[in-house]
Amino acid sequence: MLVEIRPAARLRGKNAVDLTAALAPVFGALTTETDDAGPVTDLSRLRVVADWVQYRNNFRTPVELRPVVGGGPPELALDLRGISGTGADAVTSGVAAALRAHHSGGTGSRHLTLEEWGPTRDSAIWAFNSLYWQHLQLWEEATGQGYESALPGGQSDARHLEPVRETIGKLFAIWDSLADRRALPEELYVVELGVGNGNQAGTWLDTFVEMDRAHGREYYRRLHYLMCDYSPHVLELARATVCDHAEHVSSFVLDAQRPLTSLAFLRFKVFFVYISNVYDNLPTDEIATIGQREHLVEARAYLPDTDATAIAAGLGIEPETLGALVQKLLRLGPPLLAEAYPQHFADVPAAVQFWRECWQSLKLQERYVPLHGLDTYEIAPGISGELLRPLLATGGDVRMHVSNGAATSFAETLPLLHPYGRLQCHDIVVTDPHQYRSGFRGPGKYDGSVVNWVNGPLLAHIGARKGFDVSFAPFRRNGSNIITMTADVRD
Repeated sequence: MLVEIRPAARLRGKNAVDLTAALAPVFGALTTETDDAGPVTDLSRLRVVADWVQYRNNFRTPVELRPVVGGGPPELALDLRGISGTGADAVTSGVAAALRAHHSGGTGSRHLTLEEWGPTRDSAIWAFNSLYWQHLQLWEEATGQGYESALPGGQSDARHLEPVRETIGKLFAIWDSLADRRALPEELYVVELGVGNGNQAGTWLDTFVEMDRAHGREYYRRLHYLMCDYSPHVLELARATVCDHAEHVSSFVLDAQRPLTSLAFLRFKVFFVYISNVYDNLPTDEIATIGQREHLVEARAYLPDTDATAIAAGLGIEPETLGALVQKLLRLGPPLLAEAYPQHFADVPAAVQFWRECWQSLKLQERYVPLHGLDTYEIAPGISGELLRPLLATGGDVRMHVSNGAATSFAETLPLLHPYGRLQCHDIVVTDPHQYRSGFRGPGKYDGSVVNWVNGPLLAHIGARKGFDVSFAPFRRNGSNIITMTADVRD
């Protein structure tokens, strides 16, 4: 039996995990679990992997057994945070139940499956994520809170003034140099992807005006600031926030994964692209090496039986019909769902309540599927899985995000940059593949959306292939997990 404890930072110090107390009931179940024919599980072929899931709301149960398609050794996945808050008897029975279900070839009767197995980026969790941004106003009305309150600290880290002033100062230096050579275009374009409620744009533009007056080159007169977001509601808020700069601001509803669809007219013209807390909210697969072989993590979303029964009872329907209603929600959205099923939903707020209950209960079951070579896997359009090989070949088993959505967006955004342009991203970014060995990196649940750390080394490889230098630096606020990722055209 192979046992891997990943959260190394939590094994020492004042708030160290009590491994003995946490794992004792697990190993008690493993060593005593038998049936009439003897031990149910061959312990010599079992892998036990323990993480600490830092997101209080997440898609995992404290104990989960992940099969390997094709008969490889299964993985008993433990959330040390989850089992530390669960009684020893519950942990023991959970481990025993997971092993028996695996041994019998079934999944048990503990959940209502909402989809078939598939790559994680295609899972229903991302349909819920899209639903959140499409109908954000309804969600906020139901919760009484803006979406930004779900972020750590209640606001985006990117709104701090010092980095904004530094960025604008560097832009002025580039523009001055080009202007002195009569090479500066008349129109100066800046693009923000994922504009949110406009607070960042407002801070940036106000600071730009202040610095431009002191600088004396009248760059503000030539500035065009393009705010882009997936959510029409968010863009409406953002426009109100920057109303004092209306003559210099345009807004676009677009999918961050396909910026060229709306912004192709800006190819090679944008001097600064700013992205904050966007990449961590885009669909991603996960790849794992197990015994020196690459596997794709497949997932399927489900509702635990107890939750599914309670939700169905509240609607006056049978639990087995609930899955179809959830699919209707994801396709139609709450307003049309309430209109199509008035017998279940008295009004739109009732449909929103159904949406929130399903989201709160939503879980993911996972399994590993062997890949027949990384070259058979596509990270993003035109980007082969072979790019992952140096990241995976770091010795031993590892599991990491592919960040497919971020990779697609990044690759499509780089062509917008002027030869002296820069892309800057503030997000939760893994900067070294070894970080995946020492802690859980998502997915987690925010109030209504999904969050994952971003595979920075992969984006750096993609940038290098396209002629860009990509660098990483910690964000300046102490205690922040945010990383500043910068991409510049290579000299």
